[in-house]
Amino acid sequence: MEYLNDFLPIIIYILLIILIILLIVIAVKFINAMNKVQKIAEDVDDKIQSLNGFFQVIDGITDKIVVLSDRAIDKIIYFINKIFKKNEKKVEEDKDE
Repeated sequence: MEYLNDFLPIIIYILLIILIILLIVIAVKFINAMNKVQKIAEDVDDKIQSLNGFFQVIDGITDKIVVLSDRAIDKIIYFINKIFKKNEKKVEEDKDE
């Protein structure tokens, strides 16, 4: 029993030292991994910024297309309404006679 009282704390201290060393190694690897992730995120951000002008051009073009298509649709609807109003007037004149 006296042997265990002397030997057990030594084993515990050795295991704690090993555990601390492993935690330090894991922390260093985690920091390196986070640095790599940060570099990748910065690279992606730079690439997105370089495409920002391209997306602005596309946005401007789509806005112009929408304006043109709205104008065309408005003119078509106006023309169709004009035709139907003429037909309605003829039908009303025929009913009146």
